[in-house]
Amino acid sequence: MKIFLKLLRESFVFAFQSIIVNKIRTLLSLLGITIGIFSVISVLTIFDSMEIAIHKSIDQLGDNALFVQKWPWAMGGDYPWWKYWKRPEPTLQDLREIQRRSTASEASTFMFSVNRTVKYRNNSIEDIDIIAVSHDFEKVMPFDLEDGRYFTPIESKAGKNVTILGKDIAEKLFAGASPIGKQIKIFGSKLEVIGVMKKEGEDMFGSSSDDQVFIPVNYARNYIDIQNVGTTIIVRAKPFVSNDELRDELVGIMRSVRKLKPKAENDFAINETSIISKGFDEFFGVIALIGWIVGGFSLLVGGFGIANIMFVSVKERTNQIGIQMSLGAKRFFILFQFLFEAIFLSLFGGIVGLLIIYIIVLLSQNFPFTLQLTIGNIIIGISVSVIIGLIAGIVPSYLASRLDPVEAMRSTF
Repeated sequence: MKIFLKLLRESFVFAFQSIIVNKIRTLLSLLGITIGIFSVISVLTIFDSMEIAIHKSIDQLGDNALFVQKWPWAMGGDYPWWKYWKRPEPTLQDLREIQRRSTASEASTFMFSVNRTVKYRNNSIEDIDIIAVSHDFEKVMPFDLEDGRYFTPIESKAGKNVTILGKDIAEKLFAGASPIGKQIKIFGSKLEVIGVMKKEGEDMFGSSSDDQVFIPVNYARNYIDIQNVGTTIIVRAKPFVSNDELRDELVGIMRSVRKLKPKAENDFAINETSIISKGFDEFFGVIALIGWIVGGFSLLVGGFGIANIMFVSVKERTNQIGIQMSLGAKRFFILFQFLFEAIFLSLFGGIVGLLIIYIIVLLSQNFPFTLQLTIGNIIIGISVSVIIGLIAGIVPSYLASRLDPVEAMRSTF
């Protein structure tokens, strides 16, 4: 063990001296490793961070929620839209049948959205998302209220003229004053504000409840023909009930409600967030591959640079190698010494690349999403650096270990 530690210390000293004595040559050679690691890990960092942010946004929809809709979700590939456009939209009657028959669902809700102008006295905001929801929306898609309350069952069922505002809408219309109890206008009619949602901020898709207004669906039906808007039934599974179980049950219920024959295709779609997640996983996989290809060229150049340093180092220290061997140094000792030096130099270049990325992450305050240099990417960067050093140093190290001691000592380089 002492011999190994001594060997490790001497190898470290030689590697460090190589950097100190030949600063320009070494740094230029390591630049390829630094750029390569920076290219690969920066791409992985950006897209891993983006992937985390996107999955977080998708998870807000609920990984145990299914969406009964007219159109199926798809991420790329062929999309036979002509098969879907004649399908009927989900209806409130469909929702009632699901609530009556389903045993695998915990809660379900009906919703649709339209864009309208929202007014309060002389203040107005155009093109606002008006989200019409049935009563159990809060159970299926939970959200937090900063002030006020949610719709009562009577308000939802009777379609009362009440509304819940997103935080930004409340601030723009009421300029900091409490909106609770005041009346706004939508569809040209007055609605009483009963609640204000907590500020949420935009997700990766640019969506936010801060710019939305929620109203009972039975109130919206007085002004909107829901057969001509895109409607959705959201169903959340009970604990310990899988999405596949819930999907099978919903397919059976919807086919029964729609009175479809056994061989007829479904005239509805049951979507889930995993469709989006898988699509983005494939996309990020392709981007990561591109990052490896781009960074791979720099790593290749860096590897040749490390190999060149080691060949020169072996040539410069041939006489020293001969003296070490004559004093009893084993060939393994010489091989390990130079191999460690190559790995150390490559690792040094890789760490510099990682430090640059870390500094960028710390300074990335105005990025659209939070950059995160993950432990996994740090391990990848260090591992790749070690592997490049190992590959680049194996041949020079082997040649150094195979030198004839007598001929090596006669070297006058």
